[in-house]
Order: sequence, then structure tokens, then C-alpha cells
Amino acid sequence: MLENSYHSNHMRTSKYLLATTKETPSDAVVISHQLMLKAGLIRKLASGLYSWMPTGLRVLKKVSRIIQHEMDNAGALEVSMPVVQPAELWHESGRWEQMGSELQRFKDRHERDFCLGPTHEEVITDLVRNEISSYKQLPINLYQIQTKFRDERRPRFGVMRAREFVMKDAYSFHADQASLELTYELMYETYTKIFDRLGFTFRAVEADSGNIGGNRSHEFHVLADSGEDEIVFSSENDYAANMEMASAAAPADNKGASTQDKKLVATPDTSSIEDVCTLLHVRPEQTIKTLIVLGEKSGESAEGQNDQALIALILRGDHHLNEVKATKIPGIQSPLSFADEKQINAVLGCKPGSIGPVDMPEGIRIIADRDAANLADFVCGANQDGHHLTGVNWDKDCKVGEVADLRNVIEGDLSPDGKGKLSIKRGIEVGHIFQLGNKYSQAMGLSVLNENGKSIVPEMGCYGIGVTRIVAAAIEQCHDEKGIIWPDNIAPFHLALIPLNAHKSEQVSQLADKLYRDLTDAGVEVLYDDRDKKTSPGVKFADMELIGIPHRLVISERSLEQDKLEYKHRGDTDSQDIPLEGALDFLTNKILSVNA
Repeated sequence: MLENSYHSNHMRTSKYLLATTKETPSDAVVISHQLMLKAGLIRKLASGLYSWMPTGLRVLKKVSRIIQHEMDNAGALEVSMPVVQPAELWHESGRWEQMGSELQRFKDRHERDFCLGPTHEEVITDLVRNEISSYKQLPINLYQIQTKFRDERRPRFGVMRAREFVMKDAYSFHADQASLELTYELMYETYTKIFDRLGFTFRAVEADSGNIGGNRSHEFHVLADSGEDEIVFSSENDYAANMEMASAAAPADNKGASTQDKKLVATPDTSSIEDVCTLLHVRPEQTIKTLIVLGEKSGESAEGQNDQALIALILRGDHHLNEVKATKIPGIQSPLSFADEKQINAVLGCKPGSIGPVDMPEGIRIIADRDAANLADFVCGANQDGHHLTGVNWDKDCKVGEVADLRNVIEGDLSPDGKGKLSIKRGIEVGHIFQLGNKYSQAMGLSVLNENGKSIVPEMGCYGIGVTRIVAAAIEQCHDEKGIIWPDNIAPFHLALIPLNAHKSEQVSQLADKLYRDLTDAGVEVLYDDRDKKTSPGVKFADMELIGIPHRLVISERSLEQDKLEYKHRGDTDSQDIPLEGALDFLTNKILSVNA
């Protein structure tokens, strides 16, 4: 049934902080940020910090209850952990230094180091190591819905990327990998149920685990043109991944035999593939670009400098490097770091725009993308400023070295299995599930006894949902020029009740009061617009459409003369007249029969 347990006796606009506004702040770029401010859902306190107003909080609580209900149904147990966390736990996991400036650190009055929790892997692992001692107590899945803080360098898009936000984070513990797999699949199904109930069009995609660690993960994306992330899926099968993880089918070996000899050509004042193609009248896909990145540090040289190798990554001219794929290659520094112009000039004797694989100095490891390695008669830098080589061929003129998948996929690429083509859409990440393995349990000394009395290190899973982000994502996906169009299950109110000229008509006033009482008693959440005669009908209609209330009922003397009321759904173009007799049944059936 519809989520309708949030109840209050003061849902008349005369006693409610409606807080709608016509003004759109100049710093509100995306539509969700604009509409959340205009509809009175949030108010900015400082950069990345927002107060939730009554209307916004109603939506937020409904989202939280849907998540809570499905997590409880999946057998997870709710806990609540502190926002403030001691540094000692983060030192144990090794993330005190790794997290960088996003981790808000501070000292208490005793000069002890603490941080504001951006996530709770360390705290939950500490909790479980003190409470769980036997495999018989596993598996266990603990979750919370709680405030997090990350000191974003550039907070933007309202609550979409704020510094303080509400998150549902769950952590599971298992005696073995098989048990972790079962809970992971259960959480995948649970997340699917949650986003279905929220009324979203969404996709689950394979994802990179990032600095949280682990071997397997999926992201859940709400599809929206304004999404920050690119997600990739196949036209003919279930393959789906985010751009960081997506791969196309390996190219067929069809480069053919070379038909040209390499030739040095002058390319003055060219610093990009586009410039080279224009000058030499070639297509970008017939060129290659060479990027120089840093290898892992291997100690200090005799001169006291870091001994750090340079690595050449080679891609086709029309392709873009996928940095996540590159950093997964052994020997490449993570996070990925590009060599600067001074380093490149010292080793290669040229600027970055003139690098190529021919006569590459010894000691520079060459890794070519699969598509670049499949080219013949291609154009590349000559390792001389202002010059390129044409008619270059692998083996004949230079060595490939290693071949790897280094690039971002593009629209129309073949799916990895060769069946179907890849499409790319934009999405807003609202959920992420991980198989963490034993990264945290091992580092923090969590162990239990197995059935043989032997000490084992549990496997862990982690499952997050951005609760505040969901509210913004819903608006990005569901809005029009008039305002928000909420999915029924998370709308702040089910029905806007609008009497017209009630101050002039006792009949209108009394019927509105009665319908308000009857609908509320039936479980319908009503926002009764009883604002006085100074507020025009047009303003009332505009406010209710801006807020996005799904159903609207208008009571007027004109309609009552015909024993009718005027009903309109937020998504409809026109209103309809409904009989006064039976109006209560019509509305309750229409509103409360919506499936959760």
C-alpha cells in the first residue's frame, strides 16, 4: 500500500510552513536544486549544508521508511553508530592517510584525533569484533540510516553533492565467500525492490570498487539526462556497466598488411589530434596518441630522487583513456599520474604533443590499447617537436610491447560477447553494493572460531544508498515546466484540497472542512489550502503543481451547483468533473490503491 503513515494534525496551509518562492538562486544549476529551493524543500545554510524544511522532510522520511522496510524484510538488523569517529580505527584500516582532504579531521579538548564519519566500515568492524566470536553468529547484516559528512572540495548541485547528507549503509559479515555471495545477491534483489517502490526508472551496472576496496560491486543508477555518470548497456543482452568498467568486444585482427613506408613530415604548431588530422588530411581513427604516465615508486636513486619509471600508454586518436582500467595494470601508479612536460622532455627530448612509439627510449614500458595495436599505416608523433610520422606499422617500425583494454567505450561498440551494440546513457548513482572480502576484518583483527575451533577472518559486504540524493534524483527524472512530479509513494502529500472563495460561500467552506476530515481519517495525506482571499486561485494551483502533489481536488460554488467536484492528477493535462456523491470513495480508491 501507499506509504501514508506520516501523520500530522496541522496540514492546513494557514498553519504550515509552505515556503514556496518564485525566485531561483543563481548558484542553482541543475533542475532538482532549483525546484527543491523554489518548492520550499530545503534552505541553504552554508556551502554544501542544507536545512530540510517540513515539505522536504516528509519526502525524505518516506524514502527512509521504504528503505527501512525492505532492509528489515531482507533480515538486516538496524543499528545506529556515532557520526564522530576516533582516528585510531582509521589508522588500523590504513585509511586515515588514504582518504585525503575529504575526511574532516579535528581534535577534541584532550588533543585526541577524531573525524566526522564519511562512511562506517571501521566503526562496524570494531563493533562486530567486540560482539561476535563464533561462526554460529554469522552471517549477520547490520544497517543504519544516518548523517554522513564529506568535505567535498566543490559542493554542487544542491543535495546531489553536498558535504552533509543522509545515507543508508549496511555491512554484512560471513564465515566464507559462498555466504557473502548469497547476501550480496539478496541485497541486489532488495535494492531492486527499493527502487521499484520509489517509482524510478533505473539500471544496475557493474562498477569499480574504488578506494573502499573489494572484488565485486554494482551501482544503481536513476536514468536522467542531467546525471553525472555515464552508464553503458547492450541492446541485445543484460550486459550493463558504468563507463569506468565497461568494455567492448576485442577488435578482430583485420588491420591488413602495411601498404606504406614510414615518413617524417613537418607538423608545425600542432598540439592535438584534431590539428594533426586537419593538416595531414587523415581521420582520427588512423592516428595514435601516446600518453606518458608514472610507474609505481621503487625507492630512491643514488641522488636521493624517487626512482619512478615512465610508462607509455597508446590509444587510437579518436579514443579516450579510461584511467580506472589503466590503474588496474600492475606497475602503474595509483591514482594515475601523468608525467609532466619537464620529465617528458628530459627523457624523450620533445613536448607531450609530439610523442610516438617509434624509437622509444629503452626503459619506457609500452602498453597499447587493443584497437591501437590493430592499426596499420598509422600516423603518430615522431619524438621531435613539430614533426609526425606517417605510414607507421607495428613490428616493422616499432614494437607493441603489451596490449590491454585501455579506452572508454563509445556508442555503437560491439558488446563484450559480440552480440548487440553498446548504448550510453546518463545516470545518477543512488546506490552501490560491494563485496569487500577481508580488507577491513584482516586489517582490524576481526576473527571468529569456525566449526573446528580454528580462528578465521570473516568476509565482509557493504551496501550503501544515498537517501538525500534519492530525493534530488526523483526530481531530475520526474518534473515539467510547472515543477516537481513526485512518484506517488514519496510525494509529501497525496492530495491538494483547494476550496475557491471559501470566504464567500459557507457551502464551499463546510464541504472542504468535511472532506478534509473524512479523507484524513481514511488515511489520505491532505494539504488543505485554506489560505485567505488575498491568495488567488492561480497562485494556489501553481504552488501545488510546483510542490508536485499527485492529486488535486478543487471545490467551487460553480461545480457544486452541478453536484460535482473538479479532480486533476499532476501528470494530466486537463481536469475532470467527478460526482459529489461518491467523491470520497473515488479519491480513496484512486490514492490508496497505488501499489508500493
